[in-house]
Amino acid sequence: MGVKLDQDYLLAVMKALIDTPSPVSYYEEINPLLERFAHELGYEVTFDRKRTGYIKVPGKDTGKTICIGAHLDTLGLIVRRIDSDGMIRVRNLGGINFNNIEGETVVVHTRDGKRYTGLVACQSHSVHVFDDARTLTRDENTMMIILDEDVHSKEDVKALGIENGDIISIEPRFTITEKGFIKSRFIDDKACVACALAVLKYLKEQNLTPACNTWFAFPHYEEIGHGGSYVPEEVSEYIAVDIAVIGPDHSGTEQTVSICVKDNFSPYDRELTDRLVTCAREAGIDYVEDVFYKYGTDASAAVRAGNNIQAAAFGMGTFSSHGMERTHIKGVMQTAQLIAAFVLQNN
Repeated sequence: MGVKLDQDYLLAVMKALIDTPSPVSYYEEINPLLERFAHELGYEVTFDRKRTGYIKVPGKDTGKTICIGAHLDTLGLIVRRIDSDGMIRVRNLGGINFNNIEGETVVVHTRDGKRYTGLVACQSHSVHVFDDARTLTRDENTMMIILDEDVHSKEDVKALGIENGDIISIEPRFTITEKGFIKSRFIDDKACVACALAVLKYLKEQNLTPACNTWFAFPHYEEIGHGGSYVPEEVSEYIAVDIAVIGPDHSGTEQTVSICVKDNFSPYDRELTDRLVTCAREAGIDYVEDVFYKYGTDASAAVRAGNNIQAAAFGMGTFSSHGMERTHIKGVMQTAQLIAAFVLQNN
């Protein structure tokens, strides 16, 4: 169908999104950025009580409304307690693998807007000191944050304004290689948000009207399972655009689009998935159909919550999901192209 999206715009937006912290429940910085991007394209954003952002595009068929969802939240940490020596103990926000973040830079965000950097460390942090430095299990009970501040006690840390419940973001480390590979901790799901914005830019610049009312939704709380649990009553179809996983049991690659047939909760709607497959085939998109085991999306969260919708999901193949993630420009662009093909041809 000749959809030519602005790749430079998509990549620039992706970098800006990834560089803006938004661990689960911390929406204070990313929602204003979403508003800025929307306003620059000539759209308005509305927010529900869960802080999900919506960009609503009227369609030719005004009697039908579909939703394209891409979540804004990322993995993160939360302050669990402050030890007597000034070390910060944490709880997980999402499916973090602590082996993947040991030694990483983090930022503690206080409720009054202060930011303090620190380091993720294991309590047995050095092979020169601890016999179990190599073997100790890395989990919430053994990992800690050491602040980049002159603090030596709980009182020193609290004097900075840090309290239990403060949110901790992790260094995103965004980079694009000469061969087109994209690496970051938070391709999930900022790459798909950028895809949605690139499609919105295309619709506006080409003066195109979707086949039906199309709401682009940008939830939070996906990483802990309830981001898409609320769906407005008008919506009859919810398509989650989220990273696809890569592994021995799966068919996708970083350069393809995976259409998810089933996740860890349920098969997706067959008729809606059939339409996605048809759109991908007719648009010449390099796609696979896949079944994921340890994986869920906002679309399945919406079904689980009892919403009366059809649900489906797709996204670019992403290596090392929930670690230092990697995908490819080709997979990202084809994901955006499938969004465009679907919203323009859906009927």
